[in-house]
Amino acid sequence: MERHSGIRRHPKHETRIDLFGEEAKSLGKARVAAKLPAEDLARAERFYAECLGLTPIERRSDGLLYRCAGAEFSVVRISVPRTAEAPPRTSPQMVWEVDDIESAVARLVGRGVVFDEESSSDGGTGIVEVGRGFPGAGAHGARLACFRDSEGNVLALHSPVL
Repeated sequence: MERHSGIRRHPKHETRIDLFGEEAKSLGKARVAAKLPAEDLARAERFYAECLGLTPIERRSDGLLYRCAGAEFSVVRISVPRTAEAPPRTSPQMVWEVDDIESAVARLVGRGVVFDEESSSDGGTGIVEVGRGFPGAGAHGARLACFRDSEGNVLALHSPVL
């Protein structure tokens, strides 16, 4: 059976089966929420509270739900711990867009967040210049500062260059 973009075609029939039904037509109107894995929810909740100043709007036995400017994300318990063989995450899994990236980085550093300084282009603050090809970049590119949460998820601050 051939699969392509959510449509299955049975080899004996030319009938198209829409796997998502009417929902596929309205996904562009649906809310999207990120799900970040965590081995230790208590540790993750402390990090998000103490370092990022966020409080969950909902706590359940297997996860925490947060809301930022109308968007939601969850930190969810994973049952299989990461292994040493698993490749480290290097690309941001979630990004906050901020107006003043320098001030935002300074505030978070003051709260104990450690930014990736290896690739910084501004003398070691962790802020990297990215080109116009970066999603959400302005006409002149964007600036990005990456850090990890207590569970190893790569998070970032993003600011378009105006």
